Amino acid sequence: MSAEFLEQVMNAQRHRLADIGEAERERVRELALAARRKREPRFAQALTARPTAIIAEFKRRSPSAGIIQGAADPVAVAKLYTEGGAAAMSVLTEPEHFHGSLADLSAISLATTLPLLRKDFMVDRHQVFEAAVHGAEAILIIVAGLTDAEALKLMDAAHAAKLDALVEVHTAEEMRRATAIGATLIGVNNRNLKTLTTDIETSLQLAPLAPPTATLVSESGLRTREDITRLQSAGYRAFLIGETLMRSGLPMATLRELQGEAAL
Repeated sequence: MSAEFLEQVMNAQRHRLADIGEAERERVRELALAARRKREPRFAQALTARPTAIIAEFKRRSPSAGIIQGAADPVAVAKLYTEGGAAAMSVLTEPEHFHGSLADLSAISLATTLPLLRKDFMVDRHQVFEAAVHGAEAILIIVAGLTDAEALKLMDAAHAAKLDALVEVHTAEEMRRATAIGATLIGVNNRNLKTLTTDIETSLQLAPLAPPTATLVSESGLRTREDITRLQSAGYRAFLIGETLMRSGLPMATLRELQGEAAL
């Protein structure tokens, strides 16, 4: 996912969402607030409740990796992740480039009690309320594709819907911006938007720049237990892992191995 690709997809989202009328926006907002009225956010809390918190991702394909598991059944995968001990799940809902959907999110929400992250290119409050309606407990905010004002609007909508917001950064400047807008759950994406390569050194370098009270999540390129222990020593509490698990023939065993529980 290059910087140009990110800009292209974000702009396409803005164009699509501009066509949604006020009546539909209000309908979805009211449904979201009703669905979340008696609930509190669980996603961030789940990441601090255990020594190694894996956010296991349901992901059929990506622009960088191509088809990963194109015919994957979201319910079957969710059950395996739950039994394998994941702390939470991430669900891709972008259809064109990742072959995801809100239907996947809804199906997974009915199949597991794990808190769910709607992982998509969020540019509009309407998407936040959609996430709540379809069972999410958190949304992703990618600061590289947003102004600070846009990011703050998404954070405000998440607060209104009682969702957590995972604010994603790639660089020191983006970490500064995330800190300035008050992010308390920060994901460091190890993918370089220029070269498309992944390197966990990105997480290691940015960790000291994060607010001391923030919960840190390392994302992308995590493959081994050794990767996780290195990142834990730098202060990371959670680890978003998709491709490694989706390509694994034994995702439950892989999850346990990543958590240091291979003997179980």
